[in-house]
Amino acid sequence: MTFKKIQKAAILFAILLLPTVFFFGLHSGSHNFKSPQIFGPKILAENGVDTIYHTIPYFELTNHLGEKVTSKDYEGKIYVADFFFATCPTICPKMAVHMLELQKHFFDRTDFGLLSHTINPQHDSVEVLFEYAKKVHSIDSVWQFVTGPKEDIASVARYGYFANAMKDLDAEGGFLHSTNFFLIDRLGRIRGIFDGTSTRDVGDCMDAIEILYLEEYAPLKTK
Repeated sequence: MTFKKIQKAAILFAILLLPTVFFFGLHSGSHNFKSPQIFGPKILAENGVDTIYHTIPYFELTNHLGEKVTSKDYEGKIYVADFFFATCPTICPKMAVHMLELQKHFFDRTDFGLLSHTINPQHDSVEVLFEYAKKVHSIDSVWQFVTGPKEDIASVARYGYFANAMKDLDAEGGFLHSTNFFLIDRLGRIRGIFDGTSTRDVGDCMDAIEILYLEEYAPLKTK
């Protein structure tokens, strides 16, 4: 084998090995980054060995383009979900700015998404959400705004994300909802909960997303 062939083989090996080395460096090096924990209840499988983790239940809603959106559309993807309403005068604008930051960082990943659920479906029709999407400069292929029957949205908020999403006349704007961004992995598990109004938390969310992508090369045991 010539020197050039050996050199090419070494470069190819380094390229293939680098993601794994980098991943373990994040977890064991001086940065001391850790794989995001899995949130929610868990049970032991019937085999007595495997662990079954909480996942986001099936949902079927309608996005700002009038298209049906279901949980199956997010299978195999990493995404960040939140709750808002279009006329929110307080926290929602700041949350939208931070969701936009996530969009800017990960818009070129076809396996990444942002999912914003309205908690005021009576007002937030498809047309309203379409205008809202334009207002916040969302990219349709990345960031979806969804509406549907209020019972369905309340159910996925409570039983899927363990989030508050309810009408409250005492709250400014008339609704009370979580400020959290929920990071969901490819298996539909909650892997991070971050304050969507906090710049620092959103930075932590970005780091967690990067680590989830690195798990492709060196997946951690979850048992």
